[in-house]
Amino acid sequence: MNPVETRERLQQLAEEYQKRAEAIRRDLASQRDPDFAEQAQERQNDDVLRALLLEAEHGLRDVNHALERLAEGSYGQCARCGEAIGAARLQALPMAEKCVKCADLEG
Repeated sequence: MNPVETRERLQQLAEEYQKRAEAIRRDLASQRDPDFAEQAQERQNDDVLRALLLEAEHGLRDVNHALERLAEGSYGQCARCGEAIGAARLQALPMAEKCVKCADLEG
């Protein structure tokens, strides 16, 4: 993938994460049911929503870091060993900072 396609793909991912995070924040801010039994279920749902929000925020952060690396010219280089990150890995995980070998070493 060339740098323009990579940037477009990363920007698209950033938009998706941003929209997801905004939708979850709206859900968390919505009115609650006054029925006590329903409130217990809503609290459980809120826990799931908070976990999903955290995941979306982390994804957005990772994509933004990838965009920064692309702008700096270091995109596609492993942050640990400096070797090239495989094209298949970048295709599957465009915000990857490490090659498969280094990512496996860190667990």
